[in-house]
Amino acid sequence: MDYRMPDNDVEGIDYMADEVDILDFVMDDDEVNGDEARFADDNEMVTDTSSAQARRGKDIQGIPWERLNITRESYRQTRLEQYRNYENIPLSGDAVDKKCKQKQKGGNYYEFFHNTRIVKPTILHFQLRNLVWANSKHDVYLMSNYSIMHWSSLSYNLTEILNFSGHVAPTEKHAGSLLEGFTQTQISTLSVKDDFLVAGGFQGELACKRLDKQGVSFCTRTTYDDNAITNAVEIYDSLSGGKHFMASNNDGGVREYDMERFQLMNHFRFPWPVNHSSLSPDRKLIAVVGDHLDALVVDSTNGKTVGSVEGHLDYSFASAWHPDGRVFATGNQDKTCRVWDLRNLSNPVSVLKGNMGAVRSVRFSSNGQFLVVAEPADFVHVYDTNLNYEKRQEIDFFGEISGVSLSPDDESLYIGVWDRTYASLLQYNKRHNYGYLDSFV
Repeated sequence: MDYRMPDNDVEGIDYMADEVDILDFVMDDDEVNGDEARFADDNEMVTDTSSAQARRGKDIQGIPWERLNITRESYRQTRLEQYRNYENIPLSGDAVDKKCKQKQKGGNYYEFFHNTRIVKPTILHFQLRNLVWANSKHDVYLMSNYSIMHWSSLSYNLTEILNFSGHVAPTEKHAGSLLEGFTQTQISTLSVKDDFLVAGGFQGELACKRLDKQGVSFCTRTTYDDNAITNAVEIYDSLSGGKHFMASNNDGGVREYDMERFQLMNHFRFPWPVNHSSLSPDRKLIAVVGDHLDALVVDSTNGKTVGSVEGHLDYSFASAWHPDGRVFATGNQDKTCRVWDLRNLSNPVSVLKGNMGAVRSVRFSSNGQFLVVAEPADFVHVYDTNLNYEKRQEIDFFGEISGVSLSPDDESLYIGVWDRTYASLLQYNKRHNYGYLDSFV
């Protein structure tokens, strides 16, 4: 991944950070010229959006389209035409557009439940979007500036869990732990599972915390290379029953740690920056993607490549395994998510094309029925695996996506939206045929 933006690409990132802000783009002239204060006051009053309000026609993000000089439909078209997808391989997205068709829309698997404006997700690196995690249907962890925040959709409480703007040091002693800790750590990636949290930083930092204990358990620097950014972390249950985690790094390393003693168990090296890695359900294989066109399948015991897949036209930043252990998905800057089957790696099972930009997050549901695919902004797609990925639900909003997360029971889907004005956390709930039970949730 790009550690620092090349000079000629700064404009592209300015676009992402600035032009995505809706009000800058669509305010009426009278509001721009003299009524900004009134609009700002009104905007402060526009808080959350409930499912009942959305059913009555309120915009799910609370955007007052009736007061702006453009319709939602027109603005959507403008965004589709003007959004610039970031590519490492020039024209990779254009090549995909020419030869790939999108899957049929019309799926209706998750319905809008709530948009929470008090939660303000943020992004630190434009290519890394795994910053939202739900460890229950009501509990969500996310990055907001220097802080890891916890949101309860049950109590509507927002709580700071860790603040990295100052000094963070471990409260436990473990061999290899950096007891002096870190100062002003820039968090690039996050992972939460059960009662465990791991945050990765721009300088190769890893900070591990047990959510049921005060303080931080373990701090380390994976590498002191200049190109040290931690791109992804995955926490999982090991075959022995304990918790392990795997960190993917720009120095080409994939490192496995146990979370009891916080010891480095394995360190596999690859010839290019590793942007994401994920472990198969049987713990035998790792899908590895990075600054290379091909994705690798490697042996989890020795790191040796046992297979590779070809077809992507740019670098990949996401991977995920279907719970059956045979199928995995890769997300790429060529605007596609490709689904692969270990029994025949020569061709993808399916090629899933996005609307605007790179696929930066992919998640299979725990029961394997759905594949959630997130673009950098505006669109999250939910594919039905039982229909061979031929039908999808398109979730459509405005803003950069800091992360997507399904709850462990698949009941809730959370989407972090980063925008100067309309930052929020979107919650969608799985559709059931017994709607009368919603009153008990």
